[in-house]
Amino acid sequence: MAPSTVFMEPDNLLTPKEKNKLRKPVVEKMRRDRINSSIEQLKMLLEKEFQRHQPNSKLEKADILEMTVSYLKQQSQLQMKTAGSFHKSSQFDFREGYSRCLQEAFHFLSLHKVRTETQAKLLSHFQKSQSAAMEAAFSPGKPSTLKQTSPKDTHTLWRPW
Repeated sequence: MAPSTVFMEPDNLLTPKEKNKLRKPVVEKMRRDRINSSIEQLKMLLEKEFQRHQPNSKLEKADILEMTVSYLKQQSQLQMKTAGSFHKSSQFDFREGYSRCLQEAFHFLSLHKVRTETQAKLLSHFQKSQSAAMEAAFSPGKPSTLKQTSPKDTHTLWRPW
């Protein structure tokens, strides 16, 4: 670009069109600088990844952008797989723990020869809950079928306090 002398007129003498004409190159340069800076930051952040794919080559801006998109897609897929397996694992662990807890409580209540009405009700309740938990454990896609008690049912429960 050849040097040129621009006669600067006071702002009030310039039309809006002329102001835009003067401002456009400056705004465009700022935009290009932002893009270049961001591409350089991507290059620095993913430098190890770039070295693994293209160890001795000079990367163009398009290469940096393409490899960044590829890397982000790969990371996203990996994260989705990890999150899915963690969710399934935690559901299985919960169901297994709940079932084990029911078995222990049922076993404890069954040990005692003396049976009160409350103990019989608890045993019956645990048997129903355990069968529902086992049913839910063998059908992972099915939501839990354990019945939640309503506030009306709470007055029939015996509480020691």
